[in-house]
Amino acid sequence: MRPMPLTNPILLFLIVIGLGVFLYQGCTTAPRPVERFPEYPIGFAERGMASWYGPGFHGNKTANGERYDMYKLTAAHRTLPLGSVAVVHSLTSGRHVTVRINDRGPFARGRILDLSLAGAQALGMVDNGTDQIELRVVGYNARPEGMGVLRVQVGAFADLQNARALLAQVQPDFPDGRIIQVNLPEGRRYRVQIGRFLTEPEAQVAMVRLDRLFSLQSFVVRDDG
Repeated sequence: MRPMPLTNPILLFLIVIGLGVFLYQGCTTAPRPVERFPEYPIGFAERGMASWYGPGFHGNKTANGERYDMYKLTAAHRTLPLGSVAVVHSLTSGRHVTVRINDRGPFARGRILDLSLAGAQALGMVDNGTDQIELRVVGYNARPEGMGVLRVQVGAFADLQNARALLAQVQPDFPDGRIIQVNLPEGRRYRVQIGRFLTEPEAQVAMVRLDRLFSLQSFVVRDDG
């Protein structure tokens, strides 16, 4: 039996119909795209200086809304999403401890983590006050409200007028700025923060530009409000 030529209109019609059904089924059964960072921030690692905070903050409300308990294994980080679980290794003693990120800080340039008293005791750094550490995120309990946007903190002042002066100085180049009031054990402070960024690279670029233009020592923080 001779094969039907491809010029046969009936054969061409059947081929087109069959191809259409195949493509339709392929489209309807294709898996949904995966979120870009479904496990963020698991795997994140960072090295730097850690400090610890204790009696002056004990019982105060943390960034995730719970009361700070210096006898629990928790820590404060400026940008890691609240609910992150990190293993912290001391690069001096070799000790390690697992902590949960439930607060924001340290608000001092050159430091990457504020441990609770219990965390600092586990690493043997209470007397020194600071320690060189490496942290690695091993777990993340996501919050329903999400991670929050990133901002660049350009200064903190005891005098509100000084905070307003700095905000006025940077606003022509960075119009999305604000001043937030915080009550610390050492007194009231007014923090000047700029921008609303969705990614850390974007926030870092703005931070570098701010430091260059205005001779600042700013850093990136995550806004959980």
